[in-house]
Amino acid sequence: MTCEIMSTDDLPHNRLIWIDLEMTGLDTGCDSILEIATVVTDAQLNVLAEGPALAIAHPLATLEAMDDWNRNQHRKSGLWDRVLSEGVPMAEAEAQTLAFLQAWVPAGASPMCGNSICQDRRFLHRLMPTLEAYFHYRNLDVSTIKELAKRWAPQVLAGFQKESAHTALSDVHDSIAEMRHYRAHFAALADPSSNA
Repeated sequence: MTCEIMSTDDLPHNRLIWIDLEMTGLDTGCDSILEIATVVTDAQLNVLAEGPALAIAHPLATLEAMDDWNRNQHRKSGLWDRVLSEGVPMAEAEAQTLAFLQAWVPAGASPMCGNSICQDRRFLHRLMPTLEAYFHYRNLDVSTIKELAKRWAPQVLAGFQKESAHTALSDVHDSIAEMRHYRAHFAALADPSSNA
């Protein structure tokens, strides 16, 4: 009789939920979410599934009230037009995202993963509290690793270039790619036999 050892990397409670939001601005007290996207990976950062990338409906006046950077960026990315033409209500975006996540990861199992994720979490806490509560209270913030690399291993930081289109889904994939980069390089730095 042989016993096969199974990897725990793809067990649902070990999966990671990656999320990104595009917002009208950075003020978590009054700005709003324009777009949400999620991706689920296994523990080794292999993409298992993409959730819906949803534009959230807002009136034109809300878009016009944004600062210059946001107006220009969201026009350039096409998000401005998507918000006006195919945007869904905030509650529907939250419900669709939750339905996707429930099929892949148990509630409370995954930290919230992404770049500058504390900012996203603050918006979710105010505007999509049921979704925010679905995550573990911990964060896996790629920006923290970036800040550490800048100080402790600048050669690692210099080796990664983002390709962001400033859409939520492309930013999620950028965050995953960046985490893969850091994982590969930090593992090499920790290995005394490597030439890193």
